[in-house]
Amino acid sequence: MAHPSTRDIDILIYGATGFTGQLVADYMQQHYRRAGLTWALGGRDQRKLEAVARRLAGDSGEGPDIFVADSGDPQRLSELVARTRVVLTTVGPYARYGSPLVAACAALGTDYCDLTGEVQWMQQMIAQHQASAIASGARIVHTCGFDSIPSDLGVYRLVDEMSVRHGCTPVRVKYRMRDASGGFSGGTFDSLVTMAEQAAADPSIRAIVDDPYALNPPDQPRGPDGPEATMPAWDEDFDGWVGPFVMAPINTRVVRRSNALMNFRYGPDFRYDEAMLLPWGSWGWFAAAALSFGMGAIHAMARFGPTRSVLRALGPKPGTGPSEAQQRRGFFDVELLAEHPTDRTKDLRLTIHGDRDPGYGSTSRMIAECAVCLASDAPTCGGGFWTPASAMGDHLLERLPRNAGVSFELAPAGRT
Repeated sequence: MAHPSTRDIDILIYGATGFTGQLVADYMQQHYRRAGLTWALGGRDQRKLEAVARRLAGDSGEGPDIFVADSGDPQRLSELVARTRVVLTTVGPYARYGSPLVAACAALGTDYCDLTGEVQWMQQMIAQHQASAIASGARIVHTCGFDSIPSDLGVYRLVDEMSVRHGCTPVRVKYRMRDASGGFSGGTFDSLVTMAEQAAADPSIRAIVDDPYALNPPDQPRGPDGPEATMPAWDEDFDGWVGPFVMAPINTRVVRRSNALMNFRYGPDFRYDEAMLLPWGSWGWFAAAALSFGMGAIHAMARFGPTRSVLRALGPKPGTGPSEAQQRRGFFDVELLAEHPTDRTKDLRLTIHGDRDPGYGSTSRMIAECAVCLASDAPTCGGGFWTPASAMGDHLLERLPRNAGVSFELAPAGRT
């Protein structure tokens, strides 16, 4: 196994010919072409990789190298991984295409980050490869996009701030999706449908998907959180109606795993939930009810073959996405509230703003910064399967506002 310091590729963008992969490559070319990092494009189609490299090079002629490796060819994949310090992959659904790459990185000591939201697959990868990742020193970090960086880093930031200001940790954090503009990721949509399909076919997978602590280490105690709420509810702290948030079944598991991996830094009885805030005044209940009904219908459709085919036909397609102008007009706004254990006047509030659409523009920047962080910043953990907060928390809280257009703003939120 090559030592990471002797490898000739710092960052490999695997899946660089896909829609999100090209956005990552564009970002790297713009921000890190002359940063002392050697980064390259990887995928299975040489002709398409060459086209992306030519486009990036433009008139300068300074395009990245390309490397051809199919995810179905473990030997070639391992040869490429062995030359690489960090693999960034956008090739999903990861349960269908991603397992050989994780296995190679864990075995060969190569750091890794992805955009998966497939809880059952993450649990499977952890169970199969945690020991080899620890032995090799590979840091494997899933969910490095809109799911689940705002959730994971937002909670991490709030817990730290309450500890500094008040000498305690919050008993609960609420995440509320306030507003967003931009296309829903076709890759994420396909991953969610794939997850539902697998859960419908295998009761054991259904149990994993439904488990609020599915990603926690099995030998660790569980907390007080239950399944995600699916019905409309009035949220007094946000003065509005809330409904289910589509990413909550992923994000909440990641946040709870972060807590466990950091020796229950948030507390053993820490509670966390996510919802969509509906800001439509007296019509808020009807909007929340419609959202609840729609989410339930989509979930039901995803469980059965004929309706699942209809859902895939109607949903966004993998490999496609919004135009550059639409990405630039896109944004997201999230608000989190940390509840003080004894004095609600000491509650804290955090707003997270992204200046690109969440599914593509902001996500591609977030995962790029994760890869650069793993390649460049001082390590804060050893080998194993980590979350963004537990592996890179402070580094990302510096990098994302400075480089990626994702800000984290604190404000007091106590009750009067």
